[in-house]
Amino acid sequence: MKKIITISREFGSGGRTIGRMVAEKLGMSFYDKELIEKVAEESGLSKKYIEEGGEYAPSKSRFAYSFIGRNIDGMSLDDYIFMAQRKVILEIAEKESCVIVGRCADYILRNRDDVLNVFIHSDMEKRAERIVKLYGETDKSPEKRLKEKDKKRSINYKYCTDRVWGMSQNYHISLNSGAIGLDTCVDIIADLAKKL
Repeated sequence: MKKIITISREFGSGGRTIGRMVAEKLGMSFYDKELIEKVAEESGLSKKYIEEGGEYAPSKSRFAYSFIGRNIDGMSLDDYIFMAQRKVILEIAEKESCVIVGRCADYILRNRDDVLNVFIHSDMEKRAERIVKLYGETDKSPEKRLKEKDKKRSINYKYCTDRVWGMSQNYHISLNSGAIGLDTCVDIIADLAKKL
């Protein structure tokens, strides 16, 4: 039977790495950057624009989407990106078992019974340490960067789904990767997916 795992995550929590490891462990396809490429093909927009616009709000303000331009149908470029992402995610979910990272996939696939929605989080200290080690974050304080990224993700998620990002009711399971480690997160998710 087909199974789909969606991974939503705080910036720096290791959610992308966990998703990739789960996909490898279960022999599933993995969609993260690959999803961006497919949406770029579908929409004709640049990968860089989709990478930012498809998951992050244009600013940290809760009014981020209030002043953006819209076409005659009332759709903004951000709406267009979401619709393209939605189409690609629905097509992938119909086709194969997979792990999908971010992009509101948990919301888009919410009515399916073959989906496991996961949220990965961690404390600020561990996430800051991780982004410094992985990305060499030095331009601004890692804590500030984490807060900005999470705020923009939260605003984007609310705009696209009208739900609160990270709220436990939106997911089947929420795991603290800093407390239990990436490998344990992978084992828990893989075991749960096998029981779908």
